[in-house]
Order: sequence, then structure tokens, then C-alpha cells
Amino acid sequence: MAQKDSLSEFLATAVDAAKKAGAIIREGFYQTKHVEHKGSVDLVTETDKACEDVIFNHLKQHYPTHEFIGEETTAANGTSVLTDDPTWIVDPLDGTTNFVHGFPFVCVSIGLTIEKVPTVGVVYNPIIDELFTGILGQGAFLNGKPIKTSTQTELVNSLLATEAGTKRDKSTVDVTTNRINSLLFKVRSLRMSGSCALNLCGIACGRLDLFYETGYGGPWDVAGGAVIVNEAGGLVYDPSGKNFDITSQRVAASNLFLKDAFVEALQESE
Repeated sequence: MAQKDSLSEFLATAVDAAKKAGAIIREGFYQTKHVEHKGSVDLVTETDKACEDVIFNHLKQHYPTHEFIGEETTAANGTSVLTDDPTWIVDPLDGTTNFVHGFPFVCVSIGLTIEKVPTVGVVYNPIIDELFTGILGQGAFLNGKPIKTSTQTELVNSLLATEAGTKRDKSTVDVTTNRINSLLFKVRSLRMSGSCALNLCGIACGRLDLFYETGYGGPWDVAGGAVIVNEAGGLVYDPSGKNFDITSQRVAASNLFLKDAFVEALQESE
């Protein structure tokens, strides 16, 4: 494992990269969008590509020997295999549909895995200027101030976040909505904000108590947020209750107190 001082240097470099990309997002956010369709719901923009270039160029200047996995490069070149090498996993613009509609839940997500363990996380929403950061063993922060998960112990008083997903075939939509229907009887309310990374950060800072999503884009959606949740005292796991696998496209997160009840509710909702 890398030394403590090099981890804080990795974080500082990632924050710089996120802020550079954030400036591009902020500029594009208020302009008319030129949208390429990647399926009917999953919208990709020129901004996405520009942001990934900026982030990777910045990180590669500093760490030329590290590995890199990004949403855009993976989309272009096929899947990337996660190795034990230090690997930067980047979503240059999470919440692309929000971006296209001018809905202010968009972010840059940058995660660093070392020996496949998420170790450094940065999630930056440049529209409302919120910077979430975390380093393994060193806590989680929002704009430099420490954050903690909620202390909610009752499912019925919990705020749940999930996403509808990008597939719109009837069977997928039915499974998704039936599950939500079942869960709505067990929690206080539901939010769908359109960004997996920001949902994880919502858990980390106590705005949300519960979150799950299946079938999201890939490890770039969760690599940064997973570190931040863990460092804020929360738990990230598979919706089945098993250990979280960063490559599985399945994630659940909550505070410490709600995991067992949440997993049970998720199983009953299947």
C-alpha cells in the first residue's frame, strides 16, 4: 500500500483534475447541448469527452506508470480489466441526462484503486460547488469539512435513493418499478437524482440513509464514491448483502445501522 503522504498527493492531483473538468462542465451546463444518442436515455455530450481528456492528461503527467480506466475510453475500446496496479477509474461526467436538461446534479468522479482496493476518491459537483473527498483510513470531507453518515436506525424513517436505469424494455422497467413499489411501503420516501456517484456522497454526508442501484455503467460510477462512503463511517455492499465488487455493476450503501434491515427489504422486493 502506498505511503500516507503519497496518498494525500494523489488526492491533491485528483482534486486539481476534477476542478479542471468541472470548469468545462460548468461552461457547457449553461449552453445549448449537442447530444449524441447512446440509446434513448443514456445521453453523451461533447463535454464528456473533453472532460475525460483533461482529467487523464493531468493524471498521466503526474503518474505515467499508473493504469487508467475511463467511461469514454472503455466505451470506445471495450472493457478494461482491473489489476493490482494503481488504477485511476474516472467518470468524467456522471449525470449526463441531468447535464443535458440543466438539472444541477452532475459531477466528476475520480477513484484510485491500489491492489484493487478503492483508496482515494474525489466527487465534484461544479454546478453547486460541492467537493467530496476521501482517503482510505483518513476520513471523508465535503469542501474540506469532515462528514459522517446518518445515525438513522429505522427503515421506516429512512430516505432511499435509487435510479430507474437506462434500459426501457418492459420487463426491465417492470422489475425496477415493482421493486420500488415494494420498498416504498418500508421507507419514508424515495429520491432519484440521476447520479450514482452523488447518491453515494449523499449517503456519506447523511442526506440519504439508503441507496441501491443495479446495472449502472461500470466501476467509474462507484470507484470514487465507495471510498467516501466507507471513510464517512458508512457501508458499501452488494444488494444481496455480500461484499461489494467494484466491477459487478451492483451496489448498495447505507449507514452502519440499517444494512441488515435494508438487505432484507431488498430481498423481499425481488
